[in-house]
Amino acid sequence: MTAHCPSDHDAADKFREECGVFGIFGHPEAAALTALGLHALQHRGQEAAGIVTFDGQQYYSERHIGLVGDNFTKRSVIDRLRGTRGIGHVRYSTAGAPVLRNVQPLFAEFTGGGFAVAHNGNITNARTLQQRLQKSGSIFQSTSDTEAIIHLTATSKSGRLLDRFTDALKQLEGAYSLVALTEKKLIGVRDPLGVRPLILGELDGALILCSETCALDIIGARFVRDIVPGEMVVITEDGIESLNPFPPMRSRFCIFEYVYFARPDSTIEGRSVYEVRTRIGAELARETATAADVVVPVPDSGVPAAIGYAQTAGLPFDLGIIRNHYVGRTFIEPSDSIRHMGVKLKHNANRAVLAGKRVILVDDSIVRGTTSLKIVQMVREAGAREVHMRIASPPTTDSCFYGVDTPEKSKLIASHRSVDEIKAYIDVDSLEFLSIAGLYRAVGDIERDPNQPRYCDACFTGAYPTRLTDTSDTDGFRQLSLLAEAS
Repeated sequence: MTAHCPSDHDAADKFREECGVFGIFGHPEAAALTALGLHALQHRGQEAAGIVTFDGQQYYSERHIGLVGDNFTKRSVIDRLRGTRGIGHVRYSTAGAPVLRNVQPLFAEFTGGGFAVAHNGNITNARTLQQRLQKSGSIFQSTSDTEAIIHLTATSKSGRLLDRFTDALKQLEGAYSLVALTEKKLIGVRDPLGVRPLILGELDGALILCSETCALDIIGARFVRDIVPGEMVVITEDGIESLNPFPPMRSRFCIFEYVYFARPDSTIEGRSVYEVRTRIGAELARETATAADVVVPVPDSGVPAAIGYAQTAGLPFDLGIIRNHYVGRTFIEPSDSIRHMGVKLKHNANRAVLAGKRVILVDDSIVRGTTSLKIVQMVREAGAREVHMRIASPPTTDSCFYGVDTPEKSKLIASHRSVDEIKAYIDVDSLEFLSIAGLYRAVGDIERDPNQPRYCDACFTGAYPTRLTDTSDTDGFRQLSLLAEAS
């Protein structure tokens, strides 16, 4: 984690999706549309953004630290990105400084021409691959696991660039949804488990690949379909070709995309994220009802679940906590004398709603517990008579290794404390989590088969769907991605 926010301890108390990708082929405003698409995907990564385009003769690249809106709104920047095809990326790093050399898309010149790639996920054997490649003479220029894909492609003995790229992907473990740009092709790939989302869209005849449908909505594009797990789509001037280079596997889409990561106005895997979250709240109410006067969301991620909870429980829904949307990661570092303000820089209690009430607080998850503690204190100070916390997911007991920034297992409060112990720590009158069965019902009325779960739910169950080659068991599971960075 880097020190860019008012309280690093508070910032580490939320999961962070690490990347979003966007690609477009065959549009005269490719760069501008890519920038808009990335702006819609900004929630998937706020530390850096980049775009690479191709005009038929030359590649152009703009990579910047910071938000899309701070770097890609000037016409001069967009005008430098010439061409009718391009790919883009928004990034959130896990450790170390968000330096420019790690900003994607990454680009390389091969014998057969240029190649750019942008990736969402995490390659769980990247460190092992890097060591093998370095012994063979490869020199790495970044600390991103994505660079391993470039080196594997460059050193492959297969013939065509597409075959070399496919050969490289077959050596990867973990999760990846990626877009790649060559001189003739835009390529999109989901790993065989389909852990991270990737969709296909269309605008005025131009084909688009992106992480979520909200990136299509912002440019007025049409949703075509989801890229299926293990599918590679190759887009050229002749159209689109669908390939299946991997052995078929049972899908393990990340269930936490529905709980928290994706934007609520997106549709993923055929399901409205907003509707799933309201159903999660409804399931939570059915499982954990208690006497109360008002249901209050912890903004903003707790809002849809709180609405579903209130509707099902027959209780009023109200905004008892107001979020300050103008406090970001670049806010001035507070002095020691005001550091105790903590969560109040981002949230403030609405005393008119809370005073004298029995309050149900709804949040998406509890990670370390420090933010929940401060939120509860703030609500009590505003005069709440009782505070009951309801969490719209099961207890988070294990780290994610598939493209989500999570603390080490020992830092996850639910990994070493019971629900009653967490209840005492955050000082609530009652605490309940959604059951894993309730979560599965909310996302599709499917009972979880412990032998063949439909989703990746490892953060709740410890049931990882792939080998974790680059991990050490010295702290449960501790992530050791490539040079302490993930894409």
